[in-house]
Amino acid sequence: MRRIPRKVEIEDNAGNVTRYVRHDNGEGYVSPYAHVHPDATVEAGAYVEAGARVEARARVGRFSWIDEDAVVGAEAKVDRDVHLGVRGVVGDRARIGHNARLGGDIRVEPDAVVLPDQIVPEGTVVRCSRRRRDFGTAA
Repeated sequence: MRRIPRKVEIEDNAGNVTRYVRHDNGEGYVSPYAHVHPDATVEAGAYVEAGARVEARARVGRFSWIDEDAVVGAEAKVDRDVHLGVRGVVGDRARIGHNARLGGDIRVEPDAVVLPDQIVPEGTVVRCSRRRRDFGTAA
């Protein structure tokens, strides 16, 4: 059985070293300066950067990258090979399809869906397509 290291250090071209710790639920790597809820899943090969937050029962798929100061809301699902840009926000129960690229400062509203392979430009708001039914006005 292959042993996955508990901690990993990555050095960039400029010589800066970034440290990560393996998340207990899913074995993905999380910066010590990020907050990932114990009930969230960060799958193997995924990275959560410093300042990022992953809420309860959220799932970050294999090889996905949650960039600095980004937020993944409660019960949201970020599929495999997704990049969520700096300060991006994925709302509660939102779904992000595999291979999607979400730019910096984007906002995915709660319950919204981003399709697989979609590129969402920086600063975009992805709205939920479902409409609430108002039964209060029925005759």
